[in-house]
Amino acid sequence: MQQKTRLTEEKVRKIVTGATVAGVLLIVFLVAILIVQFVQIGVVNRRRAEYDRQIEQYEALIESGAAQEELLQLEETLRSLAIENGWEMPEGISD
Repeated sequence: MQQKTRLTEEKVRKIVTGATVAGVLLIVFLVAILIVQFVQIGVVNRRRAEYDRQIEQYEALIESGAAQEELLQLEETLRSLAIENGWEMPEGISD
């Protein structure tokens, strides 16, 4: 009977050792996944900041273009009004 008890203790020891190894491997695996996720979050945040910066640049370009378009329209309107009121283009200047 002592041999059966000893065999059972060895089995329990092996089971505990196996469970410990499995637990450690699980923890290592989960930590690796966590690290990968943090890196991906950092990459996404960096891309988002870059996209925000590009959006601001394009919005500034659009505003600049709109202002330039308004100026050109105003200039054309003034030229049309001047011609309607008898103004003639000087000879060296073309449309």
